[in-house]
Amino acid sequence: MAAESGRTAPLPPPPPPPAEITYEGNHAKNPLSETSFARLCSRLPSVLAHTARMAWEIDRAAVLLLLFCHLLTGAAAAVLLAFTARAMQPVLGAGTASERLHAALPFLLVIAGATAVARIATALSSYADGRITPALTTEADAALVAAVCRVEAAAHSRDGFCDRQEAAEMGVVRTHTMVQDATRFLSALVRMATASGVLSLLHPLMLPLIVLAVVPAGVGAVLSARVTYETHYANVGDRTVRHMMRWWSTTAKYTDEVRANGMTGYLLYWYRALSERIDQRTLREAPRLLRIVLAGSAVGGVFLAGTWATLAWLAVTGRVALAVAATAVIAVQTSLAALSQLVIYGAAMFHTSLYLADMRSFLDLAEQLAPRRGELKVPEQVREIRLDEVVYQYPGKDAPAVDHVSLTLRRGEIVAVVGENGCGKSTLMRLVTGILLADKGVVTWDGADLAGADPHSVWARTGLAPQDFAQWPLRVRENVTLGQPRTANDDLVWESLDAVGMRGPVADLPHGLDTLLARELFGGVELSGGQFQRVACSRALYRGPAVLVMDEPTSQMDVRGERDMFDAIRAFAAGRITLMVTHNLENTKVADRIVVMEHGRITEQGPYDELAHGGGLFAELLAISKDR
Repeated sequence: MAAESGRTAPLPPPPPPPAEITYEGNHAKNPLSETSFARLCSRLPSVLAHTARMAWEIDRAAVLLLLFCHLLTGAAAAVLLAFTARAMQPVLGAGTASERLHAALPFLLVIAGATAVARIATALSSYADGRITPALTTEADAALVAAVCRVEAAAHSRDGFCDRQEAAEMGVVRTHTMVQDATRFLSALVRMATASGVLSLLHPLMLPLIVLAVVPAGVGAVLSARVTYETHYANVGDRTVRHMMRWWSTTAKYTDEVRANGMTGYLLYWYRALSERIDQRTLREAPRLLRIVLAGSAVGGVFLAGTWATLAWLAVTGRVALAVAATAVIAVQTSLAALSQLVIYGAAMFHTSLYLADMRSFLDLAEQLAPRRGELKVPEQVREIRLDEVVYQYPGKDAPAVDHVSLTLRRGEIVAVVGENGCGKSTLMRLVTGILLADKGVVTWDGADLAGADPHSVWARTGLAPQDFAQWPLRVRENVTLGQPRTANDDLVWESLDAVGMRGPVADLPHGLDTLLARELFGGVELSGGQFQRVACSRALYRGPAVLVMDEPTSQMDVRGERDMFDAIRAFAAGRITLMVTHNLENTKVADRIVVMEHGRITEQGPYDELAHGGGLFAELLAISKDR
């Protein structure tokens, strides 16, 4: 025994690394995979046009001001160069310094005025950009949120949908820089055109040499953008999971489980491992980026040296006057700066366009997946819901969740659906309420096929308390009404809270109905899980729906709360169709009829007393629950 006790316990195995996550699926397609370099460069006009259209829709006055400022900047640059050449003639001519300065003074005053105009135009351009950019970013963000909210619920189960959404989120972030890059690109284009005109007049060789000096850097910038995007594309899946893991690890909602079960070390390891994998992909591309930059700089440097050599040769050989040569120096510097910015911001726009393309493709996908069921309106008071041989199978699953189910629900009747986990109960709820559409068979409300009905008219008559209810960071009042107040006062809100036994707890809160239900926010409070579930149920009751669906409505409540809730359901059921799911089989006594499901099919249905002694699955589960 002593020898055995002295043995060293084997070390536990190291934690497994995170699974390899790749961005793939039915809708995932790298836009660079089948695109040539020339086609990538041709994006710029379309990107500029798209940005201009979006900005025009947001703030036309700011767009017009922006264009006016660019034209003004170009005009000022032209005046600046033209009068610089004229000022150089007396400055470099004969006479005393005061005489030469006096002769050049009118031109210098014009130069000073042109400089002032250019500065004012730049300031106004920044103001216009400040008006457009925030609104444009908000519009893109709101469009993405609206698109996700608008798609069919089944879309979230599609392979690759969440990855496409994550990629689109980056498009929203990059929208903020698009207007700024486009503005700087246009400004550089105007200055380049002005300076190029001057250089072309000086000598035909100057402009081609300037272009050749900068183009290699531009090609390098575009190629670098391509490499950066490829790295981003490879990291989409890992970034999505890392973002989720960060929230799960740090939110107060799961803090007890994380700490008490000793998960902290592994979660930190997992988060760091994902981060390191993302960093490794980025670092792996660093030498490639370095080679691109060095090659572009080397080639560009050769042509830049040729530009200055050409200018020196023109001045030394007398082919251009000294004053003109001095102006040419300024024009060359202006052209180089403008062309460099033209290339830099053009490459930045190209880079951003890749992310915007992801956002655009996701919005297009969301539009394809948005409900297109028809315009048929269901009646306000529904008398009967009928399911006829309904089948629904989730994408990627081998068997249907609901398999050839036929069921009739009638007004004034409470129907309870029971069965073991995974038997299809919650899916049946989603089919009844039109959240999901049947793959086969028909679901009708008073004869109206939900596949051809306006979904909003269906959901306007539905009250749903889901098993996974949301704990909205809103005031109590908004948690009950959720933005759909039915009266100017709070009487209906209090009635709904009273029905679920929450009048007293809400009245005891610091600010009553105005109390913020979010402990993480200043001034907020936190309800218990059971209390929040009661609030979620009050939300369904407040709507006064024709069809009330309660999916495990008491899963987090104590015995008293459970009794109060089913009393409320019984009192509320008159004059409406009520469907409820529960694992506590004793609670089904409140139902007029019980439906038992196994493997997606209905195997039994009838009143409680009949099924309790029927010898089927219900009787078996009931006996197990009483034997615990």
